Amino acid sequence: MERRTFLATVGVAAATGLAGCNTGLSESEYDVEMTANRYRPEEITISTGETVTWGNTSSRGHSVTAYESSLPENADYWASGGVDSEEAARDSYPQQGNVQSGETWSYQFDAAGTYEYFCIPHERGGMVGTVVVE
Repeated sequence: MERRTFLATVGVAAATGLAGCNTGLSESEYDVEMTANRYRPEEITISTGETVTWGNTSSRGHSVTAYESSLPENADYWASGGVDSEEAARDSYPQQGNVQSGETWSYQFDAAGTYEYFCIPHERGGMVGTVVVE
């Protein structure tokens, strides 16, 4: 086999192999995608009472963790893992709150306002997001 043919074949095989790394989640299964280091979209607007579902399409584990200091009045604290405070979420990760590759996590927003949130292991890298509830 010629070198160029070999390299072309290897390139196609690698691309096919990487395509196989897909987590199996379809876009219809989530509202916000968790990529390697971003939420997409970074901001989403919904109506009161609606549920947002995050889907982890990357190979890394992620969290969905509310910034407690920015919660709207009358809003309960929320985070993947079901803890009741930001401190508890940070302390218990990754044993609690770790949304694995191919998994989803959902939360229903019952109070209007702006909710800022982050991924515990990727916060420093800028993995933050906002849910606006009207």
